[in-house]
Amino acid sequence: MTLPSANICQHLQHAAVHSPTELAVAVQTASSTLSYQEIDFNQLNAQSDEMAYRLNANGIKAGMKAVLMVTPSIDFFVLTFALFKAGIIPILVDPGMGVKNLKQCFEESKPDAFIGITKANIARRILGWGKGSVKQCLNVGGSRIACFLAGAKAIDDLPQNTASAPYPIAALAKDAMAAILFTSGSTGTPKGVVYSHEMFEAQIQALKHDYGIKPGERDLATFPLFSLFGPALGMASIVPAMDASKPITANPDYLFAAIEKYQCSNMFVNPALLERLGEAGESKQHKLPSVKRVISAGAPATIASIKRFSHMLSSGVEVLNSYGATESLPISMMPSSALFETTEATDNGLGICVGHPIKGVDIAIIDITENPLKQWDDNLMLDSGSIGEIVVKGPMVSRSYYHRESATAIAKISDGEHIRHRMGDVGYLDEKGQLWMCGRKAHRVDQTGTDKKRYFSIPCERVFNTHPQVKRSALVPVSINGETLPLLCIELDKGLACSDSKMLYSDLLAIAEKHSHTVGISRFLIHPDFPVDVRHNAKIFREKLAVWAQAQWKEA
Repeated sequence: MTLPSANICQHLQHAAVHSPTELAVAVQTASSTLSYQEIDFNQLNAQSDEMAYRLNANGIKAGMKAVLMVTPSIDFFVLTFALFKAGIIPILVDPGMGVKNLKQCFEESKPDAFIGITKANIARRILGWGKGSVKQCLNVGGSRIACFLAGAKAIDDLPQNTASAPYPIAALAKDAMAAILFTSGSTGTPKGVVYSHEMFEAQIQALKHDYGIKPGERDLATFPLFSLFGPALGMASIVPAMDASKPITANPDYLFAAIEKYQCSNMFVNPALLERLGEAGESKQHKLPSVKRVISAGAPATIASIKRFSHMLSSGVEVLNSYGATESLPISMMPSSALFETTEATDNGLGICVGHPIKGVDIAIIDITENPLKQWDDNLMLDSGSIGEIVVKGPMVSRSYYHRESATAIAKISDGEHIRHRMGDVGYLDEKGQLWMCGRKAHRVDQTGTDKKRYFSIPCERVFNTHPQVKRSALVPVSINGETLPLLCIELDKGLACSDSKMLYSDLLAIAEKHSHTVGISRFLIHPDFPVDVRHNAKIFREKLAVWAQAQWKEA
């Protein structure tokens, strides 16, 4: 959808006019009583208008950048929509990325203002976040003493608005910077992705048309960014008490209670939460009759966890597995019923099918290279079935990283008026036009020496994961006698005892010999507990495992 100017808040204004008293947001405030604070569309629109006026009166105005570190709450929604309305650029970061990465993010983005809860403001003050650029600090919630410790003005003390008219929302050029969203850092150094309102609009249209979300629905919101799309879609966001940066720690009872209380029709869950809820549902024989759609994203969920979770759903309800990244989301989508039909192919090392492209998205596969590609040429495309780097084009694809010219040059390819994004993932398109994922480009192992061969992480690992004692595996390179060779780290299923390591080793060798793409893998190491990212609990830190494996092999 091409717009001369845009603002995501236009959708909120529309909902406030057409369904003013309908629920917009409900946030669990006390886990002990399962009580919720609620706000309707008219109230959310009015309160974000009021906040936009008050931010302006305090000197925070259009074009400025403001860090927003506020836990999911009514305040979070009001402030985010206020920033968008005022044309103030929110900087959104994942607190789970670690202190060092957070400081780097703020140094790069150079925010003018810092809006956060007391804990975030105290951390800012102690650790010097944004020290060279932040001129205004606002504290959300907390007492007077808390504000003093935070070195910030209480947001409730901002000048009162005297205007009676609705706030005149900023209409930005379609490709103007509207927000900076930092990647989590789970697959590399966090980078600030420049978002425009055109990108947000494209995501809203995809959720409407490809996912079928309609006004009046209710969504169990487990991820802050996605929860913002609820009010923009005329859908209520129901926010349970949980640490959104560590979904694996969520209490399933709270989430099940929220779904039942509000009769949620939609759920957005990452693989870790999908598995946790599925296990809880299986043990409690719980059902989710109100849920009509489940969207899973962030990392590939296992077939077993999707099947377990699906037992709670009514017949015909799909788990929609979405592929994409902060730089471009969603790109493709695969319903669980179709995914189940690809289980055998995945177990035999053909990769993970992530479905057909979303409407308006073009997916191409190019040769693997670390070099920048300035200009797109159709001759770069590989034939179907050939594995290479995944490149995408569409209205939800970001054009650049913020103040990261070298990263932008590596990841972006100019294609006329459009930009193609190199996903950093490898895969292939089959004859039906479906995309198959074969892992991160950086996680391939190129064997050197006499027997040169290229190994891809997902095709290799999924083959070995079929062994009943293997929980998961990770392909890493090791240097032996000056040659780079493949090694497989193994994490065993803790519920099963490995009685004979020699037998396990023999089994793994036999598996390797069965498939042409795993022949040559003959080195295996058992690791007690793989290092994984906090949010998804699924993205394995293979770089850390590679260092560990190299040390282990030398000691051996």
